[in-house]
Amino acid sequence: MTEPLPGDIGPPWARLDQRMLLVHPVTEVIRFIPVLIGSLILGTSSGNPAWSIIPLALIVGFAITRWFTTTYRVGPTHVELRTGLLQRRELSVPRSRIRSVDIESDLLHRALGLAVVVIGTGQQADSGEKFKLDSLDARVVPALRAELLAHTGRPAGTHVQATGVADEEAARARSREIGHWRPQWVRYAPLSLTGFAVIAPVVGAAFQYGLGEWLFESEAAQDIGDRAVAAIVLAVLGLIAVIVLLVSLAACTRYLTTYFGLRVLNDGRTLHLRHGLFTTRQITLDLARFRGATVNEPLLLRLSGAAELEAIMVGENPRQKILPQAPRAAVERTLAELLSPRARPGGAPGAPPGAGRPEAVTAPEFRAAAVQHAPTGQPAPLSTTGPEPRAVEAEPPPLDQGTLPRPSESEPRASSPSAASELVPVAQLTARLTRHGPVARRRRYTRALSPVVLLTVAVLAIALDTPVSPWWWLLPVVAAALAVALAEDRYRGLGHAVLPRTEAGPAWLITRAGSLDRDRDCLEAPGVIGWTVRQSFWQRRSGVATVIAATAAGKKRYHVIDIPLPQAWALIEAVTPGALGRR
Repeated sequence: MTEPLPGDIGPPWARLDQRMLLVHPVTEVIRFIPVLIGSLILGTSSGNPAWSIIPLALIVGFAITRWFTTTYRVGPTHVELRTGLLQRRELSVPRSRIRSVDIESDLLHRALGLAVVVIGTGQQADSGEKFKLDSLDARVVPALRAELLAHTGRPAGTHVQATGVADEEAARARSREIGHWRPQWVRYAPLSLTGFAVIAPVVGAAFQYGLGEWLFESEAAQDIGDRAVAAIVLAVLGLIAVIVLLVSLAACTRYLTTYFGLRVLNDGRTLHLRHGLFTTRQITLDLARFRGATVNEPLLLRLSGAAELEAIMVGENPRQKILPQAPRAAVERTLAELLSPRARPGGAPGAPPGAGRPEAVTAPEFRAAAVQHAPTGQPAPLSTTGPEPRAVEAEPPPLDQGTLPRPSESEPRASSPSAASELVPVAQLTARLTRHGPVARRRRYTRALSPVVLLTVAVLAIALDTPVSPWWWLLPVVAAALAVALAEDRYRGLGHAVLPRTEAGPAWLITRAGSLDRDRDCLEAPGVIGWTVRQSFWQRRSGVATVIAATAAGKKRYHVIDIPLPQAWALIEAVTPGALGRR
């Protein structure tokens, strides 16, 4: 249904699907269940049942008015949305600013053939300011998404006439699957902290409402308190086992409901992610805004040979997940597809206009870039040798055994073994990182052992004041052993590398840090917009610094921690030649 307004120039305004009249009353009633329960108690205690009916009627009536007060239209330059009953609100988004189009459908929407479309512009917005079209006909959503993203992967200022379903079918025909979820991956879910994030609020609320007092003041707790220490230890171990079991179940449940059926498709212009068990979600990302990737390796996942993959995108979630907890081989395969030039739009993202990219990349070029920055014994200043930066406007080189072929409709899927075997390991993963030297190692040990020294002093102070059991001295001993292992692992995980620009692509900055939560960040040099060399009081006296690469994508700031100061300036010059000027 349309509703043209007098004197209004542009496409007619459209309403949401009429079936939303069955969706919004249900969602609003669920949202206001506490209010309805309170009104029911009030009506029952006062003897007037109207107090129970009036709030329900108001909530349902308010939900129904959304259909009459919500209109939208897609114009040639802007997308507009009008909503609100008492307070009218109009949102207008330039189509050139659209970064992503997300499609969600819960069980009720799917049963009625509806979908929710959320348009993202790369800016954080409150719930009332989001451009959200709740309850559109699911059959028209693909054409709408293709029209909204018709500008992706093309130079700015180029006018594109979208053809709706035809564009969607063409994009689907050239899409290549670069990642696919498998049910056996659920075994990695308990190895992250998502389960604790689910259980912690529930346990905290339970203790806030008296669960702790009930447990510690119960007869069973008093009986255990009167028994031997062994019984207390067994009780603590049993409690830990129950918590671990609950956390694992919560993590597996969340993993299955969120990432069930995940598929990652690449059509050369956009990246499509589809996942979800009860609530399906489709995310479309513009590859022209892709600036790199992060391989997240928490300690437990790293020990089990698994990792997570995140995309570094301009104007998107700082940690836009591409693959959840998965075997490292699957992460490397998807990352190789994602970073290969054939998977990207015609030009290098962030490169100046006219700077194009060939459609193939040869394995020797990548391997040479990786070997060039391999560490030797002691860390040395970065070498800035390598091909001079230049824009490439050439035809793709002839294919050979070391070349990644261009995609075609007849090309097998990347998830198949035959396609996976054609991928060469990308230098961003195979490049050996430059260590940061003995000063960085000493700082890791100092930070890790400082709490142990404080703990030892505390135990010693208690022992001098009152006699204590010798078992108390196990605390600093065990803490020291754990601190030493943590410090060594943090140093081993600390490093960086620079891959110089080649004819196949731009320069890359690779940095890695962390132990319990380790990230390996691969950032394109064209995405770096500024540098900060920071030195604390102790860093100045140790001759090291932290280099921060500023970018408009991802986490915004990517740190190279405790690098020797001479290497800091060489690093900046290697990634962005000429950025330092004359020193």
